[in-house]
Amino acid sequence: MNRYYYSASIKGFCAASMQTILGELVQNSDFDVNQNQRNAWLYQIDLLQALLSEFDGHIYFEFSIPRMGHRVDVILIIENVLFVLEFKVGESHYPRSSIDQVWDYALDLKNFHDTSHHVTIAPILLASNAKERISVIPLNSADDQVLEPILSNPALLINHIKTVLDFCDGPKVNPMIWEKGSYHPTPNIIEAALSLYNGHSVANIARSDAGAINLGETTDAILELINNAQYNNYKAICFVTGVPGAGKTLVGLNIATQKIGEDESLKGVFLSGNGPLVLVLKEALARDMVAREKNSGKRTTKRDAHSKVKAFVQNVHHFRDDCLTDRDKAPYNKIAIFDEAQRAWNREQTERFMRTKKHQAEFPFSEPDFLISCMDRHQEWAVIICLVGGGQEINTGEAGIGEWIKCLINKYPAWHIYLSDRLHDSEYDAGLVLKHLAGREKIRTITELHLGVSMRSFRAENVSLFVKQVLDLDPKARDTYQILKEKYPLLLCRDINTAKAWLRQKARGSERFGIVVSSQAYRLKPLAIDVRYETNPVQWFLNEKDDVRSSYYLEDVATEFHVQGLELDWTCVTWDADFRYEKGEWKYWNFHGDKWQRIHKADRQQYLKNAYRVLLTRARQGMVIVVPEGDPDDHTRQCAFYDGIYNHLMGLGIETL
Repeated sequence: MNRYYYSASIKGFCAASMQTILGELVQNSDFDVNQNQRNAWLYQIDLLQALLSEFDGHIYFEFSIPRMGHRVDVILIIENVLFVLEFKVGESHYPRSSIDQVWDYALDLKNFHDTSHHVTIAPILLASNAKERISVIPLNSADDQVLEPILSNPALLINHIKTVLDFCDGPKVNPMIWEKGSYHPTPNIIEAALSLYNGHSVANIARSDAGAINLGETTDAILELINNAQYNNYKAICFVTGVPGAGKTLVGLNIATQKIGEDESLKGVFLSGNGPLVLVLKEALARDMVAREKNSGKRTTKRDAHSKVKAFVQNVHHFRDDCLTDRDKAPYNKIAIFDEAQRAWNREQTERFMRTKKHQAEFPFSEPDFLISCMDRHQEWAVIICLVGGGQEINTGEAGIGEWIKCLINKYPAWHIYLSDRLHDSEYDAGLVLKHLAGREKIRTITELHLGVSMRSFRAENVSLFVKQVLDLDPKARDTYQILKEKYPLLLCRDINTAKAWLRQKARGSERFGIVVSSQAYRLKPLAIDVRYETNPVQWFLNEKDDVRSSYYLEDVATEFHVQGLELDWTCVTWDADFRYEKGEWKYWNFHGDKWQRIHKADRQQYLKNAYRVLLTRARQGMVIVVPEGDPDDHTRQCAFYDGIYNHLMGLGIETL
């Protein structure tokens, strides 16, 4: 992919003929250029040649932003400032979506383009038909030197550029060095799915530090296992582990897009029991497909788009139901990727579901057992890839990874087993079962099957470590926070309206923010948070800022069930009295009827603890934790329930808002 379609010094650009520049743009483009695009380029060339002749610097047309799948209309490097120009030809107003778009471009360059890290970046939205008006230039940039978007029309553009240059300090930018800068993005899971589905590789969309190197090595190790199984004609299962946000789902999606040979059935299918994740990914892919087809002059209905993406990502329960219709027929795909495999149902839960929902009186399988049996129907080779999150079982009936191992031991001796070397760790809860594999043939431990570095937050890698230490009452949490806070804002407060204002102030462009709470947080109702109201995860994660159902509106909230596997840029974690800190320990409570009741069962305690682990690891850029004040006149919201939590977190050094 061309990083840009046209590049020249500003003097050279102004001296060149319009047709020469247009010819180079068309020749270097990655698509068939229609007349509307030609007209837009001609407008931009004509305007900028007339306005820029007094400046020294460099100009780029259609500079690539791979993570977003778009290109910046024009980038100008003049003295010490990088100007990012987005043109809206024929537009007389400044749509909110367009303001966010140019801001997103500037933030993407600042965060992920290494030669832009220390440069002042000024995003400018230029509406060609906007009326002249007095314009206040927002020069109060954030700490990272990205200005707020400047709204301009053609007549005001030069004045805006001069004003920015007058007020912004810094060393002169060398265009030849700048344009060779490496681009190392960290996409969220929705962006990653869109990119991979549209033909990009992990290498195109992932940063290149230790986390991404690990990501590539894990992908390569899995592909080698698949090739060996195909070549030697055997069935294999591998278990990939990773810390929260390390990229397990990204690895799975990447494998699902790989073509292994010419047969389409050799492509993998990404399966997840996480209903909200599947719904959000499928809807995002479908919306993107419809938009791309529309931009290319074609028409695809949302229904057709959903049908096409189903071959790529499916709910594991639909896969199971397809296999139930014909108990002897092998699934279409020979490669199945099971996301969050630790959440597959145990036998009791599966039997109950099949009896009550599918009217099958006899179903003597756990979910792992049945899923392996389905893939075992293939006469030749087959591969199962289990993506395993540590400490993330959050619901009754989730079997954990030990159930997969037990089934392999008892029923499938011919299968080759490949294990992450971290599967023995306590958070995967498989240690006792793994002992029974000792001495078994066709088993191998592979270091590359563990993803040890969180990639969710590009600001700080140790968010998941800090959360683990907090939940484990590890005194090292205080030291980790001191390191974390330098790059990752994590604050504590007691008023939810203060927290909402902080979220709105911190988020820029289309950065997504929202409120997340425990599904057991029944006594947040006085704060207008009712967890019994069923939030639509598709609308919450994908709809725009003006939609009251979106996360942006800060009215509907998401629980651990909505957000597991997904992420936001900024979160407000609102803490209820279900998970309290009392006398040096975490205490577990359930609200029933009109009072709190103690949770005594160890598995339910673990589910609640894991729920907070999920909630506290969703934010890519920063979060605020709200611990309410409580109400001395409400026996269900006594101040003491909340004060212990707040004081403990503040005692770890977490700064208050």
